[in-house]
Amino acid sequence: MSHRNVQLVIGKLVTDEELRRRFLRAPYETLAELSERGWDLTASEMDALIETDAQVWSWMAVKLPSRLQRCSLRSEAPAERS
Repeated sequence: MSHRNVQLVIGKLVTDEELRRRFLRAPYETLAELSERGWDLTASEMDALIETDAQVWSWMAVKLPSRLQRCSLRSEAPAERS
């Protein structure tokens, strides 16, 4: 397995807001979906991506210029009030 797919997934997680949200909510399912689309990742690579501190993905995204971002047009459900 080439490291190429890992690099591509990292790039997508940082630049694609919708994918990043899905990954943060359901990391295994999101990576499995990418694998089904041909982004082959080994179990070890998937584990390493999942074990990475979740804040890293959002932090890196914030540091990129907005023109490199693909923002989501979906609205998030409002948080429940206590």
